[in-house]
Amino acid sequence: MPSKLSLYNGALNVLGERRLANLTEDTEARYELDEVWDNDFIDRVLQMGQWNFAARTVELIYSPSISPTFGYQFGFDKPTDHIRTLMVAYDEYFSQPLTQYSDEAQWWFADVETIYVQYVSNDAQYGSDLTLWPHNFTEMSEHYLAFKLAPRLTGLALDSNELEAKWKRWLTDSKATDAMESPARFLPEGSWAGSRRGWRNGERGNRNKLIG
Repeated sequence: MPSKLSLYNGALNVLGERRLANLTEDTEARYELDEVWDNDFIDRVLQMGQWNFAARTVELIYSPSISPTFGYQFGFDKPTDHIRTLMVAYDEYFSQPLTQYSDEAQWWFADVETIYVQYVSNDAQYGSDLTLWPHNFTEMSEHYLAFKLAPRLTGLALDSNELEAKWKRWLTDSKATDAMESPARFLPEGSWAGSRRGWRNGERGNRNKLIG
């Protein structure tokens, strides 16, 4: 399973540099790796995709402290571990996607009092738990770390374009693998078709338009 040290050494291996024995080594490489890591490294790689391993689902009730002056009636505070929104729905099963809402700064706005949101989380039990990281995602993260580290190391002359291309290939591969683990998703149905199927009477019905 990956660890902070293994990610550091993975990046150094990409660059052809000496591995670290521990995270306290008094070396230029370790100090520079710390700088990259502390610059929201985990948040940055989590934001690159719609990762299943980091997905979290919550029910949100509108916040009375938020009073929109126009437009949507209700405001919702985004969770503090929110990195990237995946889906917003009327119901907990996400069978009725919510498409009429606004995403602004640290809030969502809608005309319903309760919403269900699935999002990429950086919580310690979700995206920040390195033991959950799939192999492809780990490889991608190591290559991204190497790409950010290379310009910082004294005397290291590597083609930055080549390094960038490598981590982007791993990113594409990671997204493809992650997508194969996702269930099929349905496109939202139009109001006319929805009423034919009984949506307006509280019956969801079956939809046959697939995406993903």
